[in-house]
Amino acid sequence: MIAKILLPILSGLLCTGLYFDMVHLRRRHWAWRLLLWLAVAALMLYSVHIARKPGYFPPDFQQLFRYLDVLCAVAAPACIVALCGTMGHFIRHHRQRGERAGCVVAIAAVTAYLYGTYVEPEKLVVRHTEYYSADLPKAFHGYRIVLFSDAHVGTLTGARRKLLQRAIDSINAQQPDLVAFTGDLQNMMPSEIAGAQETLRTIKAADGIFSVLGNHDYTQYLPPLSAQAEEDSLDKTCRLQREMGWTLLRNENRCLRRHGDSIFIAGMENDGQGDRFPAYGNVQQALWHVTTRDFVVMLEHDPTSWRRKILPQSHTQLTLSGHTHGGQLDIAGLTPALLAYREYGGMYHLNRRALYVTTGLSGVVPLRLGVVPEIVVITLKKQENNH
Repeated sequence: MIAKILLPILSGLLCTGLYFDMVHLRRRHWAWRLLLWLAVAALMLYSVHIARKPGYFPPDFQQLFRYLDVLCAVAAPACIVALCGTMGHFIRHHRQRGERAGCVVAIAAVTAYLYGTYVEPEKLVVRHTEYYSADLPKAFHGYRIVLFSDAHVGTLTGARRKLLQRAIDSINAQQPDLVAFTGDLQNMMPSEIAGAQETLRTIKAADGIFSVLGNHDYTQYLPPLSAQAEEDSLDKTCRLQREMGWTLLRNENRCLRRHGDSIFIAGMENDGQGDRFPAYGNVQQALWHVTTRDFVVMLEHDPTSWRRKILPQSHTQLTLSGHTHGGQLDIAGLTPALLAYREYGGMYHLNRRALYVTTGLSGVVPLRLGVVPEIVVITLKKQENNH
């Protein structure tokens, strides 16, 4: 991840150092200038060190978080002040006014970063919604599904582990009929799941916990592996989920029965678009032996698959997804998710069919601003044909 933006980071650090050296320290004692360049050199070298780590992310996520704290709470504000000072000099010939404006922007940015990293990610909301369908068997009227997604338990370590425990306590407090987890349990490695297994296995639901894999649950974010090592890593991820009593659905389904009626819970493999978003979903295989008369809840990590595959290739009434994190940033309705997703958070309807996209619990990078971690309680309701 850092490797992709390494050049802008190094350029920003170097230009910021040059600005403060030439504008503020040129007439100061040499020791001040030495101290500045030692700090700049140290951060540049550490940036290169982080970027050279094998894999998309460094194996030590706490190391990544500490680096981001220094970069975003120290280096970035200095860069903002330098940029604003430079703009003030060339546009208004008033560098000091530019710097003062830059200080205001920098303080706001640091405040937003610290709040979004250490305050809002610790919040948790329980959202309630209902889905009405004439196809729902009467015995399942009022059936309660708790949906959660994108736990990224490799991030929820140390003090952040409290959020995972609170989420599980909140799930159990709903007394759900079924719990659905729609992928990205880990960041990169199954060892992250092993560390959270005892906490995760305490989730309870009358009909069980059903899960699917997300893009992070495969091996796309690891350093290049042999075919056998990739298979072993994926097998371990799947085994750890099953050891917790979860029913992992990999292009398959299960039938749930109640008072002579039945519905199907189906689950697809991740079905995304892009190098790190594997497209292994198979609708026909996931709905094997399911007829068009049956009511189906489909679990699929990536919501883009709803329009690409699920709608045109099946009659599935309700699809549950995650993946988008709501962009992790939402200011007055403006979010990066708008650039990548048509459906990125909440309930979406198309005729009598629907998709719910949860913004999830966490992320590889824990920052959230305007997108509070959530679990979702979806109550199925029988809709009479004349309504």
